Amino acid sequence: MNITRIQLVSVPVSDQGRAKDFYVGTLGLDLVRDNPMGPDQRWVEVAPAGAQTAITLVTWFPSMPPGSSKGLVLQTADLDGDIERLRRAGVVVEGPQEAPWGRFATFDDPDGNGIVLAGPPPAGV
Repeated sequence: MNITRIQLVSVPVSDQGRAKDFYVGTLGLDLVRDNPMGPDQRWVEVAPAGAQTAITLVTWFPSMPPGSSKGLVLQTADLDGDIERLRRAGVVVEGPQEAPWGRFATFDDPDGNGIVLAGPPPAGV
C-alpha cells in the first residue's frame, strides 16, 4: 500500500447551499470549489486554510442520509473563543468538556451531522 494522506471526507447534507453557508460562513472554512457535477448535482468542497484534507458536502449517497455523519473532529487553537463565536451565530454548543486527551466541545451542523471541536492537545499527549 502506498497511501499518503486522507484526501476527502464526505459529509451528507440535504441542501448544499445552506451547508456551504454554514461551513464557510459560520465555521470559517475556505471554499475550495463549487462546480456543477451533472444534472442537479454540484461538487462542493471546503477545507481549513492550508489543510491537506477537505470535506465534500454531498447529497448523492443513498446510504448516507443527511445528518448521519458523527464524530468529525475539527481542531482549533482557540477553543473558548470559537465556542463563543459559534454561540453568537446561534449554534447550540455542548461544552467545553475536559478529557485525558484535551478539551473539546460538540455541536451539529444544520442537518444534524455531529462535529467535535477540539482544542490543542495538552503537553505530552
